[in-house]
Amino acid sequence: MRNYDVIIVGAGPGGIFAAYELSKTAPHLKVAVFEAGHALDKRKCPIDGEKIKSCINCKTCSIMSGFGGAGAFSDGKYNITNDFGGTLYEYIGKKRALELMRYVDEINLKYGGEGTKLYTTAGSRFKTVCIQHDLHLLDASVRHLGTDINFIVLENLYAYLKDKVDFYFDTPIISVTKEEDGYKVNTKDAEYSCRDCIISVGRSGSKWMESVCKALDISTESTRVDIGVRVELPASVFAHLTDELYESKIAYRTEKYGDKVRTFCMNPKGSVVNENTNGIITVNGHSYEDPAKQTENTNFALLVAKHFSEPFKDSNGYGESIARLSNMLGGGVIVQRFGDLIRGRRSTQSRIDEAFITPTLNATPGDLSLVLPKRILDGIIEMIYALDKVAPGTANEDTLLYGVEVKFYNMEVAVDKNLQSKHKGLYIIGDGSGITHSLSHASASGVHVARNIANENLKV
Repeated sequence: MRNYDVIIVGAGPGGIFAAYELSKTAPHLKVAVFEAGHALDKRKCPIDGEKIKSCINCKTCSIMSGFGGAGAFSDGKYNITNDFGGTLYEYIGKKRALELMRYVDEINLKYGGEGTKLYTTAGSRFKTVCIQHDLHLLDASVRHLGTDINFIVLENLYAYLKDKVDFYFDTPIISVTKEEDGYKVNTKDAEYSCRDCIISVGRSGSKWMESVCKALDISTESTRVDIGVRVELPASVFAHLTDELYESKIAYRTEKYGDKVRTFCMNPKGSVVNENTNGIITVNGHSYEDPAKQTENTNFALLVAKHFSEPFKDSNGYGESIARLSNMLGGGVIVQRFGDLIRGRRSTQSRIDEAFITPTLNATPGDLSLVLPKRILDGIIEMIYALDKVAPGTANEDTLLYGVEVKFYNMEVAVDKNLQSKHKGLYIIGDGSGITHSLSHASASGVHVARNIANENLKV
């Protein structure tokens, strides 16, 4: 058995920034990071658009797992705000949360993000325009790295960390057990021990996290899932918003049901991509800082939040069942023109080909009304018409809707203000905790826990 002071499970943003901060504040500690996915230079999705056009269900999804986590190939948006992206501030305070997010931003700039733009909604005239149409633009400062610069930042962070931390890639953790003086971490072939254990497995590790909490008798709560579509339209439609704000988080309360619908993950001049979560193919979006990689389209998600009450507890299972239905009908992601949806007819390949917009994802033309529940679909349609008032052209016939997009929220794990579980020395951070839902919040949670561990070691 190999012994460490700290073992970090998961090399996503939470795990990376925990390791980084430990290397700065407690360099004497022996730290290991275990990651189920590949090292950054080995992360490559086989979909090339020519020979392989859709997901082939790799054993380990290079988009979702590996160094950098699911955020490695995202568009690299770090939202500095407490208004969305998680509830970290409920545990550590609003001021502390913002300070840590700004610190993360400084590190990203230091390791390759210099020159990228920080957008802000502060003082934006669009807040007034939105509220005049019963839409609500949420406050945030947004650092957009782009998928390409985000990758460079991760490369530089790994180059810094690799000689200070032991990394174990392609090494999934089977179990974590409590020992008298710490924890034992078990892989398929070996055992490792540590005094402090940081679990940061992200959303893709939700089922594994559930099993660990059950084994260690840690309380959890799961009541929410966000279900919707990814909208793709000409970049010019939202240019007046994206040029100034880049990421505009707009929320709306539907008249018909009173449900909350929101825009999410806006990618100006970006591309729509597949995503594999627990073997289910869903849809997401990327964008690039490099003009040569940009497209003529903008994409964003429209998500309807569903909260469940007793006796139903499997909100993620509900979202998975809808996504599986899409996979069953379309062999993966389904795409439909908005005009076809309104007319109650499926989209065909010929209608997609004749549209005044070229899709950036090779998806199966179909009918989303056969997949999405009526209440959710009604909310999405109502939101599209509402957005059309502030961004005319959103409700055009040829606007493309890709389905389904599902944001799975990990069970919210019971932790204290230090993000420590009921077991001393066992910390649960990042999106795997159910507390954070974004790159900036997950990264900040890693820094917070690392500083706490460093302080505890000073007392010893």
